[in-house]
Amino acid sequence: MNGFSVMLLLAQTGSKPAGPGFGGAMLPALMFAMIAFMLLSSRSQKKREKRERDEMYARMSKNDRVQTAGGVIGIVHAVKANEVVLKVDETTNTKMTFLKSSVIKIITDDQTTETAKS
Repeated sequence: MNGFSVMLLLAQTGSKPAGPGFGGAMLPALMFAMIAFMLLSSRSQKKREKRERDEMYARMSKNDRVQTAGGVIGIVHAVKANEVVLKVDETTNTKMTFLKSSVIKIITDDQTTETAKS
């Protein structure tokens, strides 16, 4: 069927062809809203994680037990601007220097007892 015959058929039935209208514009708007929401929520989550990490570095002090990203567990001997000196062996008094950013958590007594119960 060519365009003329379609128009003739529509003229005889009295109906109008369905255009993209409101329903066609709804899908791109919904997709845009979802993408914007995901970007904003991930951005706020990153801000929160950075704030929590900075707070952990600020409260880290001598004699805290910490774990590094590499899995090393040690006791904080000294905290410097960007570095942390950890005592990793009590018997030989071995100390290692790490970047602050490599410390992933401060181990508390509560976490130690939970691990012992498991």
